[in-house]
Formats: sequence, C-alpha cells, structure tokens
Amino acid sequence: MKIVVQAAFLAALAVSSISTSHAQAAGAGATTPDMMSAGEVRKVDKAAGKITIKHGPLSNIGMDAMTMVFRVKDPAMLEQVNAGDRIRFIAEQPNGQLTVTRMEKQQ
Repeated sequence: MKIVVQAAFLAALAVSSISTSHAQAAGAGATTPDMMSAGEVRKVDKAAGKITIKHGPLSNIGMDAMTMVFRVKDPAMLEQVNAGDRIRFIAEQPNGQLTVTRMEKQQ
C-alpha cells in the first residue's frame, strides 16, 4: 500500500512539473484565444469567491475535462455569471491555486 501511495505522489508531482513548464513556456501574462477553454457554470459562491465549472480540457495547464471548483482572480467576475451560463475562460495556477484569471460569458 505504501508503494501505491508513493507512486501516486510521484505521478502527481510529474504532472505538476509538466503543467508548470508548459505555462512558463507560454510566457507570463501571454494569453491567446486558443488558450481559453469552454465550460458551463454549475455554481457561483460569491461569499467564498469561488465558481464551479464543468469544463473541457484545460490545455494551458494540462488538465482533462471535469467539473471542479476554482477561485477567481477578481470577485467582480462572479457578478457576470449565473449557474447554467456557458463561458470561455482561462484558468491558471498562481501559488498552486487553480484560479480563473479571465472569463467571458457566451451568448
């Protein structure tokens, strides 16, 4: 069992390193439309400054499609969307925290 836990830890560390190097290669602050991912807002928690998004792959950080909770860079972003809205967004990992840094509501 201990070996399984160690293997899982090492795999997570490897994925983290790959994601970080890919994000650094893109350049600090460099965002392009193709870096934006599609998603659907599932929940908005204004009090906590968080948003739950069902999203496609996040290519800029090497993450598969799933539903998860993100922090937001600016709490005002949460005023723009409601559960059920379709969005395009960019998520990054400043200080290891998955954070939505840019978001656009789709029509």
